[in-house]
Amino acid sequence: MRYTRQNKIIELISIHEVDTQEKLAELLKNSGFDVTQATVSRDIKELQLVKTPVATGQYKYTLPEQSAKQTTDRFAKIFKDTTQTVAGSGNIIVLKTLTGCANASCEAIDSMEFPHILGTLAGDNTVFIVCDSPKIVPALISRFEELLSG
Repeated sequence: MRYTRQNKIIELISIHEVDTQEKLAELLKNSGFDVTQATVSRDIKELQLVKTPVATGQYKYTLPEQSAKQTTDRFAKIFKDTTQTVAGSGNIIVLKTLTGCANASCEAIDSMEFPHILGTLAGDNTVFIVCDSPKIVPALISRFEELLSG
């Protein structure tokens, strides 16, 4: 539930200019999450959200700029915690995730910038990964399986 909620927070702050915890809590409630201010505060801390200025002079929550190593480690953990299975067919890899966690897994893959991945698409519990060649699929599947077992 926590990963699903935090994934929704990342989605909400990318769509809306969220400047307060109260506004974030309201958006989460409108999205079906029953949250308290304390929960939102904890999520902001865990996600390490920061307030950055926008064109209007106001501030909004954004993901922090981190070193590549910290980001990769964090996304590898998210990938491992949310992804259940990996399979391939042709130049497509399909991941099954925990319910509501496909976006988090997809964001992890996108952020780790794997070579030969043309794009990703997330549903609720399924991620489609399009590769530039069917020949690369076995190597990527092996890499994903390493992340899952590591």
